[in-house]
Amino acid sequence: MKQSLFEQQHQADWQGFALQLDALERGKADSSQTQSFAAAYRRLCQDLALAQSRGYSSHLIDRLQHLAMRGHQQFYRHRSPIGGQLLGFILAGFPRLVRTEWRFVLAACLLFFGSLLLMGALVYYFPDLVYAVMSPDRVAEMEHMYDPDARRIGRFSERDSGDDWMMFGYYIMNNIGIAFQTFASGLLFGLGSLFFLLFNGLMIGAVAGHLTQIGYGETFWSFVIGHGSFELTAIALAGAAGLKLGWALLVPGRWPRGEALRIAAASSVRLIGGVTVFLLLAAFIEAYWSSMTLASANVKYIVGGALWLLVLAYLLLAGRGDHAPD
Repeated sequence: MKQSLFEQQHQADWQGFALQLDALERGKADSSQTQSFAAAYRRLCQDLALAQSRGYSSHLIDRLQHLAMRGHQQFYRHRSPIGGQLLGFILAGFPRLVRTEWRFVLAACLLFFGSLLLMGALVYYFPDLVYAVMSPDRVAEMEHMYDPDARRIGRFSERDSGDDWMMFGYYIMNNIGIAFQTFASGLLFGLGSLFFLLFNGLMIGAVAGHLTQIGYGETFWSFVIGHGSFELTAIALAGAAGLKLGWALLVPGRWPRGEALRIAAASSVRLIGGVTVFLLLAAFIEAYWSSMTLASANVKYIVGGALWLLVLAYLLLAGRGDHAPD
């Protein structure tokens, strides 16, 4: 790209960044300038790197280096501690990111929850269909896990409550493995994420339809409704992150595929950070609450319904305030 065209494309960004720096250095920056500063600083550094690699004039490079040095000072001056950054991301940054990527989130939810509901209904009305997606041994294992007479439901075998912490660790590893698989396979031009969203949806739907059809519905639904709000949502969001990677490879736009993938990965990896928090919460609830038989099914339905509402409200409403932390 010719230097004149490069300058023409990015001149407005550089001027805007210079104005942000002036406001920050005078201590008169408003909240919008402070919140957008980090992203503007990263863009400026990318432009500087491109200018240097392409051998543009020293006049342009010196100008960008001067802005980058000023930006570096302000960035580390105003950067919050890591704990504050993490808290800000959980409270506001993550739900804002989910809303920003709503197209990929919507596509992933339709694939995952749509296949889950469809397969559940089909297996319920055509019971033998469950054996088309699961082996007889696996079906028998699911029936054993959700037998209404079991002392601890949702377990492969009878365990003492003292082993809940072991199941907590198992759920973490299993759930994060599924989520990472769904996310990382998006590098196969999105086909991997598409496959795992459908696969997991079909498998979960088959189990739900079969157990409901044989009369284990109350045991099964009262077990999954609590942690399912976090776990199922996390799987869909992991799929959305993977689809974003695949889309960057398929439709890179004006960027080379490698650069488009790098830009997409910046958002996708942040999505996976929030997904990990969701899966940790899901594992804790599943190990210490969902498997309990002391609480009645109605109590679990109430708690589970409240958790679903909490998750939806968090993703739709959190971080909408002007001064919400990033």
